Amino acid sequence: MLLSQILSGIKTVDGDFADTEIGSVEIDSRKVVPGALFIALNGTAENGRKYIPDALAKGAAAVLYDGEYAVPAESGAVFVRAAGDMRANIARAAGNFYKPMPARLYAVTGTNGKTSIADFCRQMMRCLGYSSASIGTVGVVADVAAPTETLTTPDSVTLHRILRDLALKGVDYVSLEASSVGIEQHRLDGLSIKVAGFTNFTQDHLDYHKTMANYLKAKEELFSRVMEADGTAVLNADIPEFAELAEICRARGIRVMSYGRGGKDLRLLERTPHAAGQTLEVEIEGRPYRMELPLIGEFQAMNVLCAVGMVIAGHGFSGKIIDYLPHLKGARGRLDLVGRRANGAGVYVDYAHTPDALENVLKTMRHHTANKLWVVFGCGGDRDKLKRPIMGRIARELADNVIVTDDNPRTEDAAAIRRQILAECPDAVEIGDRIEAIKYAVEGLKEGDMLVIAGKGHENGQKIGDKLIPMNDIEEAAKALSGLS
Repeated sequence: MLLSQILSGIKTVDGDFADTEIGSVEIDSRKVVPGALFIALNGTAENGRKYIPDALAKGAAAVLYDGEYAVPAESGAVFVRAAGDMRANIARAAGNFYKPMPARLYAVTGTNGKTSIADFCRQMMRCLGYSSASIGTVGVVADVAAPTETLTTPDSVTLHRILRDLALKGVDYVSLEASSVGIEQHRLDGLSIKVAGFTNFTQDHLDYHKTMANYLKAKEELFSRVMEADGTAVLNADIPEFAELAEICRARGIRVMSYGRGGKDLRLLERTPHAAGQTLEVEIEGRPYRMELPLIGEFQAMNVLCAVGMVIAGHGFSGKIIDYLPHLKGARGRLDLVGRRANGAGVYVDYAHTPDALENVLKTMRHHTANKLWVVFGCGGDRDKLKRPIMGRIARELADNVIVTDDNPRTEDAAAIRRQILAECPDAVEIGDRIEAIKYAVEGLKEGDMLVIAGKGHENGQKIGDKLIPMNDIEEAAKALSGLS
């Protein structure tokens, strides 16, 4: 593709530039191959312009940059200086270059539930006959390829490349997790998103956004800026932010569908938990339906309602959706039953890493616990510090036995993180080694007990310093159970 076609719609400082053929678009100089366009992004931690010489050495045919840079006199590459927001420019360039796209793109945002909803949508669209995929925290999950890992919302170039590759493999439908950081950094710009959902809004990511107001504004931009104005927003009617979100949507002409106990389009009338899951009595577009779900917890019921609403918004109602729900599978690491001890005590792994998510999962598990409820958890380093004592208090109030361990300490002192949690649950057992903490809890379970290992869910590594140490909560819990059998 010609450079001028890739940069169509991007304002430049110097006007005209020499055109050239481009074979790939990259923002990581390590991935540059001869004939590539290298885009030098100045991020929060790195100055992208310092990687231009490396990109040139690898054969970059063109460089897009902003700010001041001393262009080498005889580089052999075309240099274009961009104006405006560079992240938005990257998204536009990626959108221009990577084609085709899957015909249907849905996105979901909110603090908790995004992974489950994206995966539920994928499963339901597959049951309706579409080749489908989901992209988010658990990676890329598709019918046409093995799962691969990604960021919750990958950078624009990676995201557009993934979507192009899925389209070329015949995927019709993709559901995307839209993180607040991803939305604010324009990673979803340039995508034709006609359906978007909003789950809930509770504390997280304040290390990045600084205030809850900033955090909410970032999520709202999915509706105020990113999605198509003729699309449909599926919003949780039971949260305080509903009216504000609905007003933002209606101001742009976006249709609003509401779900929840107070929902008009998908109303939850009654929920009956049972051994195999739960039964929901709901009203969909004014008609009564009974939903059988093989999942536990009201939060999962709400996740399913959101997903059903998103599928209806994009496809229309079909009885096949209701018929499929008893076969729905939970996303990996989301209240995932690893197994049981011989005495019947159950061991679950969940990704809950926010105060609200931890509270929801412990309240849910309390209803299924005949004796003692155990929890093993920690908090991530280099992330929101304010939530640490809050999560300690929640664990103290809602669980009988609490083990505080390490999550992903990253570059912080792991013991200091644990102390901040323990300030609100001083009677907890402290075991820094996460594998030992899991083993300790599993070995201590008595008849009628339940254990929740919270915080990392599906993750296959623990981030300690600048290293990623291989470990997986599900696998370690399974080993602990196997050692007792």
